[in-house]
Amino acid sequence: MAQGDQQALELLYDRHVRLVHSVAYGVVQNREAAEEVTLDVFSRAWASAASYDHGQAQVRTWLSRMARNRAIDWLRREKVRPSLHSVTWAEVGHEPQAETIAPEQAAQARVEQEQVRQALATLPPEQQEALALAFFQGYSHSEVAAALAQPLGTVKGRIRAALKSLRTLLADAQERS
Repeated sequence: MAQGDQQALELLYDRHVRLVHSVAYGVVQNREAAEEVTLDVFSRAWASAASYDHGQAQVRTWLSRMARNRAIDWLRREKVRPSLHSVTWAEVGHEPQAETIAPEQAAQARVEQEQVRQALATLPPEQQEALALAFFQGYSHSEVAAALAQPLGTVKGRIRAALKSLRTLLADAQERS
C-alpha cells in the first residue's frame, strides 16, 4: 500500500472496516458520524502508509488507534460532549431464536441479558471501555493497552476489576430473582 497499490487498500479496508467502524461508533455514538470517521481513517491510512512501522504496532492496533483519535477529533469539531469512554451495552448478547428454544428459556435468557446490561452499566467508564475492547471487539490485552494508550498492567487490572464486579453484581441479581 505504501507504493500506491490500490488493491492493498481494498484488502485493508475489507479486513478491518468493521473494527474501525465499531471503534468509531463506540466513541461518537452516531452511525453517520462513525461512517464519516471510518472513511477518514482509511483515507489517512492510505496517505500515511509509508510511515507505518510494522515493528511498532499491528495494523489492527494502528487502525483502531487512528479510529479512536479521529472519532475524538470529530466530537471536538462538533462540540459534542458525551463521555468519551462510555459504552452502549444495549447490544450485549443476542436475542435467542424463537424457533430454536422454548419460550420459557427465551424469557429467562432475556432476563439474564438485562441483568448483564444493568451490571455493565454500573462499572466505571474506564472498566467498561477496556472490557468492551477485550471481550466484544476481541482485542488482546496488549492491543487494548495500545488502543487506550494505557500501560498493560493498568488495562489488565481494569479488566480484572470489572470481571470481579460483574461476578458480584450478577450473583446478587441471581439471588434476588
